[in-house]
Amino acid sequence: MASRSSDDLARRSFGRVLTAMVTPFSAEGELDIDSAQRLATHLVDRGNDGLVISGTTGESPTTSDSEKERLLRAVVDAVGDRARVVAGVGTNDTSHTIELARAAEKAGAHGLLVVTPYYNKPPQTALVRHFEMAADATGLPVMLYDIPGRTGTPIEFDSLMRLAAHDRVVAVKDAKGDVFEGSRVIHETGLAYYSGDDALNLAWLTHGAVGVVSVVGHVAAREYADMVVAVEQGDLATALRLHRRLLAVVRAVMTRSSQGAITAKAALHALGIIGSRTVRPPLFEATEAEVDALQRVVEASGIGS
Repeated sequence: MASRSSDDLARRSFGRVLTAMVTPFSAEGELDIDSAQRLATHLVDRGNDGLVISGTTGESPTTSDSEKERLLRAVVDAVGDRARVVAGVGTNDTSHTIELARAAEKAGAHGLLVVTPYYNKPPQTALVRHFEMAADATGLPVMLYDIPGRTGTPIEFDSLMRLAAHDRVVAVKDAKGDVFEGSRVIHETGLAYYSGDDALNLAWLTHGAVGVVSVVGHVAAREYADMVVAVEQGDLATALRLHRRLLAVVRAVMTRSSQGAITAKAALHALGIIGSRTVRPPLFEATEAEVDALQRVVEASGIGS
C-alpha cells in the first residue's frame, strides 16, 4: 500500500462533500457570473467543503476555454477561502487538457479533475501516459474521473496501480460502479476514492470512500455531509436513514441522460438561487411539468428543512 493517508490527503486537497456545480447561464445562454457566485456561496453555506467547476454537470462540452477560466476565477473569488475549488480540465486531447490544467492553476484552482479521454478510446498504456502528462503539467493534486459509461474506456486496476505512484495523482472519482474492485484499489494504493454516482454514495462510503462528488448535492449537501460523518463514526443506522430519505430525490434528479444538469438547474431556478434554468444545446431545459414534479419530490423528502 502507498505510504500516505488517503483520508487526510483528500481533506486537504479536495474536501469530503463536493457538488459538481452547474454552470449558470442567462435566458439568452450567456455565462451568468453573478448567479455562479451566488450558487457557489449557497452550496458552501449548506455543507459542501468542495466544488467541482466545469465538469460534465457544468456543461463543459459546450463552454469555451475563456468561459471556463472566467467561471473558475469567479468561484474562487466567492468561496475559495472556505472550500476547495476543483477544476474539470479533462478532454480527449492531451495537449488541450494540459493547457486547461495550466490555466486552472493560474486561475487559483485547488485541484484538478481529469476525466478519461472520451470517444477515441485509448489503450491502457496510452491512458496512463495521458494522465501522467496532465499531472506533470502543474503542481496541483489530481482526481481521476473513471466513467466508462460516457467515455467508453474504464481505468483498469493495473493502470490505477501505476498512476498511484505519481505524487500528484491522489484521488479517483468513480462512476464505474464496481465497489468491490474499488475497495481493492483503495487497499492496495491508498488512493482516495469519491463516489461519483449519487445512487451509490452510501455503498461507496461503507467500502472505504472518503467522500462524494455529487449532483444531488445541489439540494442535499447537508444530508450528504451528515452521511459522511455517520459512516465515519460507525453510525450506519443514521447513514441508512439518510440514504432512504434521499432515494426519491436521487431518482428525480438523476433520471435524464444529462446526469442531472437539466434537473439541478430546474431545482435551483425554482428556489431562486440562479436566474435561469437555461442549458445549452444539445441539452434542453426542463419543462414546467418536469419542474413541478421535481419540486413535489424535493418538498416531500423534507430535505433542507
